[in-house]
Amino acid sequence: MSISATLPRPPTDDKRWKIVETTMRRNDFQPDALIESLHSVQQTFGFLDIPSMRWVAAALKVPLSKVYGVATFYHFFTLKPQGKHVCVVCLGTACYIKGGRRLFDEVRNRYAISEGQTTKDGQLSLLVARCIGACGLAPTAVVDGKVLGKRSPTELLSALDEALERKQES
Repeated sequence: MSISATLPRPPTDDKRWKIVETTMRRNDFQPDALIESLHSVQQTFGFLDIPSMRWVAAALKVPLSKVYGVATFYHFFTLKPQGKHVCVVCLGTACYIKGGRRLFDEVRNRYAISEGQTTKDGQLSLLVARCIGACGLAPTAVVDGKVLGKRSPTELLSALDEALERKQES
């Protein structure tokens, strides 16, 4: 019997589940492919919800508690939809000392959102990382996947404004 014959049905009929299934198949549906499988779900759908975690758990034959534990332990994973744009402010030691908290506070104040929240219009999510591994560029933020180092609060806000304007123009 083939592995795909025993694979549980995806949570929805969305054809993008084939992308996730391909990731799991490439790793022979091994339990140690859990993180890579969750990354695939998040890249494909933007976040991890309970039905997707249940499906990954069943497909990899790991307990749902383990899947949930991994999903909530690593800051990369999110359990709710993010905004169209994401700003991650590093508050690791080097960034914090060099003004990371000011970066965070300015973004929070300008867009009226707190850590882990998304603006009401769904355009911007604000996240915090404890370290992004770019200490030499402190303070740093990551906007839509691009690392912005040695930025003042004004420069970060300008970069966010530009990102938000670009999206509205397209």
